[in-house]
Amino acid sequence: MNNNHMVITIAREYGSGGRIIGQKLAEDLGYSFYDKELIEMAADRMGFSKEYVKENEEKKKFSLFSNFYGVSGELPVTDQIFIAQSNVIKDIAANEDCIIVGRCADYVLSDCPTCFKIFIHAPIEERTKRAVDEYNEEVPNITSYVQKVDKQRASYYNYMTQNKWGNAGIYDLCINSALGIDLTIDIIKAAAAEFYKKKG
Repeated sequence: MNNNHMVITIAREYGSGGRIIGQKLAEDLGYSFYDKELIEMAADRMGFSKEYVKENEEKKKFSLFSNFYGVSGELPVTDQIFIAQSNVIKDIAANEDCIIVGRCADYVLSDCPTCFKIFIHAPIEERTKRAVDEYNEEVPNITSYVQKVDKQRASYYNYMTQNKWGNAGIYDLCINSALGIDLTIDIIKAAAAEFYKKKG
């Protein structure tokens, strides 16, 4: 994939503040920002409703015939959504400097030489606190809920990409947001600047 645009992808543990970090980073750098916007863009491309895509995206659905979809002639809906979102992500990356959160974007853009891939994590205590204080989650056991969301993200990513979600080796930078949002952003900017400097 030939590309002169600077693209930063952010994979993140739930509650690590990845979205807010991505938003602030995009503002600082003057990049476009994409997260949930990709749902609507994929829905438009597929001719599905935004609600339908939101309900079915990032949900790994195994079926007895998952690996034999050619028999029925149609991919499972989750796979169709993944392909549509992947095409949207590739189009965005080819046309503008941007930051993309989630949606397996690091894998989708694995052949993009100007894609800087980040994984944001944080201690469970930090993440559960943010889930309650900032995300307004109201569940009986917040720790279990946060861990469940991470498990779902990992399961989907591992299934769709054949890689391992959170494996440091597939990212350019893994960072603990417990350092503080502002410091985390500063470190990412410095690392990204060095990354692009080496790219020439």
